[in-house]
Amino acid sequence: MSNASTATTVDRIRAIVVLVALPVTIAAAALGSGAFGGTEVQAGGDGAFAATATPLAPAGPAFSIWSVIYLGLAAYAIWQVLPRHHDEPRQRSMGWLALASLVLNAAWILASTSGLVPLTVVIIVALLLSLIVIFVVLVRTRPSTIIERVVVDGTFGLYLGWVCVATVANVAAWLADMGLQPSAFELPASIMLVVVAAVGIALAVYGKGRIGPMLAIVWGVAWLAVGRATSEPESTAVAVVAIIVAIVVAAATIAARLRSRRAHGAIA
Repeated sequence: MSNASTATTVDRIRAIVVLVALPVTIAAAALGSGAFGGTEVQAGGDGAFAATATPLAPAGPAFSIWSVIYLGLAAYAIWQVLPRHHDEPRQRSMGWLALASLVLNAAWILASTSGLVPLTVVIIVALLLSLIVIFVVLVRTRPSTIIERVVVDGTFGLYLGWVCVATVANVAAWLADMGLQPSAFELPASIMLVVVAAVGIALAVYGKGRIGPMLAIVWGVAWLAVGRATSEPESTAVAVVAIIVAIVVAAATIAARLRSRRAHGAIA
């Protein structure tokens, strides 16, 4: 356990700014849901982000995962602001990146509701990169407690996994905004889903079977399959590829976790 007396002013400022950024991000999310009126995310970019806009748009219920992610981020923001966590090496390595992810999250919502579809691609790629670096930090170090394992590793694992799926969906929305018709999407959509599978396998192997990213990826692509099987634009091919991706990522994660347990014992 860290000694709060070794925390620097920068450590304390970082913790406070992360805590303050959280309600701003949640307020932006509420704005994007239409809670304050105005344009909803789904209507942004002339409907490019709607669940029926592209073959890579997950069905509506998929987005309920944000409730879990935001709850986890709220728990993280409160946990990391406690004085005993200010000077922890993990927080010094990832704290500013966590802040960046909150800011980028809010920026994405503002860009999407403003119809700035190309900008949303830039923002979500930056968000994805920040979460990948956080994941690297978390894999290279170990949580001190069960609470940290759940609140930090679990939250950012889910966050990363979901943004992996959201990134390809965002690229598809941009292509739709550029004029690509759904009928021409099957092959590009299938290729992008293969990329998601490759990323999921890489996260499983590097993370030694951490389940957070896998759960979010499987959740996202499973609902994508549901969307393509039950609503426009229907695509049996994309639905089948999505199901295969979900199975492959889950299997790779389980295999990596079992291998790690045999070699090193239980992991986060």
